[in-house]
Amino acid sequence: MEKAVKEAIRKEYQRHEKDTGSSEVQIAILTRRVENLTEHLKLHRKDHSSRYGLIKMVSERRRLLNYLKSRNESQYQALIKRLKLRR
Repeated sequence: MEKAVKEAIRKEYQRHEKDTGSSEVQIAILTRRVENLTEHLKLHRKDHSSRYGLIKMVSERRRLLNYLKSRNESQYQALIKRLKLRR
């Protein structure tokens, strides 16, 4: 993913001006990476190493979502609605 794309995502989901690593930002970046890798795997069905990486990313996103849900339910609900995640 390009640096400019990451920066745009960061600006959109950050809590305050200097926020670069909050749960919301990390989840949004992982979601974008998952979407890109899913598109890649539609073209390259036999790319099993990338499929394994996709599973790891989805698991990491799941852990971050569970953390956010335990800390702040309203932010969690808003984020999954904003990212259009099934949950």
